[in-house]
Amino acid sequence: MFFFLVYVITWLGNFTIIITVIADDRLHTPMYFLLANLAFMDVSDSSVSAPNLLSVLLSKYKTISFNDCILQMFFFHFIGGAMFLFLAGMAIDRYVAICKPLRYLIIMNQGVCVGLVALAWLGGFVHSAVQIGLLLQLPFCGPNVLDNFYCDVPQVSKLACTDTHLVELQMVFNDGVLLIKLFIFLLISYAVILVKIRTHVMEGKCKALSTCGTQIIVVCLLFIPSTFIYAQPFKKFPLDKAASVFFTVISQMLNPMIYTLRNAEMKKAIRRLVSRMLFSQRKTKT
Repeated sequence: MFFFLVYVITWLGNFTIIITVIADDRLHTPMYFLLANLAFMDVSDSSVSAPNLLSVLLSKYKTISFNDCILQMFFFHFIGGAMFLFLAGMAIDRYVAICKPLRYLIIMNQGVCVGLVALAWLGGFVHSAVQIGLLLQLPFCGPNVLDNFYCDVPQVSKLACTDTHLVELQMVFNDGVLLIKLFIFLLISYAVILVKIRTHVMEGKCKALSTCGTQIIVVCLLFIPSTFIYAQPFKKFPLDKAASVFFTVISQMLNPMIYTLRNAEMKKAIRRLVSRMLFSQRKTKT
């Protein structure tokens, strides 16, 4: 019941953000366009692993076919890779908004925003294709028990009946090094942005700090557990499952809460949307 509620709240929270951004003309800005796309990625990412977790907890037959396992890993890394790259795009958006406020809407025009989204999805696809391509080179003829609630590269590679040390190093380089580089880039970017806010921004400083603080929290929630899982050789650690649950299920629920609770403009827009829906419902009954 706990994980089912988490999954339902994830859908409700993220789709509330998406619908609010679409319905409210005041939110038709680059930042909220990117936020709505992040919400869509959260829902998609959660839907890859959470239903499987629920079926594993409820079913007596905890099995998955090899093909379904490969598909699950592909979409998990496809969406996850796109999300991590997309967070870099959101950092660029904040940098332009703080450092080039007068040219913000010119620089972050609709074409640039759509391009950032497309590049994130393309990068996620390439990343996932490389991971699955490396994995499919391995022969699988031995054990078939996964020590986790979903298929992922670290666990599945251990089922291969051959030495996987070289392949694991390649996968760690593809996953871990990319994660660490992106994490460092984002931390440096937000450090520069925070310095700019402190020294150059006079009006709207609190709002700028709140927006950047929110994005830093989301970045840390995603990057820290995933770095723990992927930026090391594939060995078992006691906290692996806890990190996996947080990374695949919990963080997608927390993201919309963080954005809405810390964003006064988003909360006002949600109230306007709810009021509009209630008013139209009363009018229809009358």
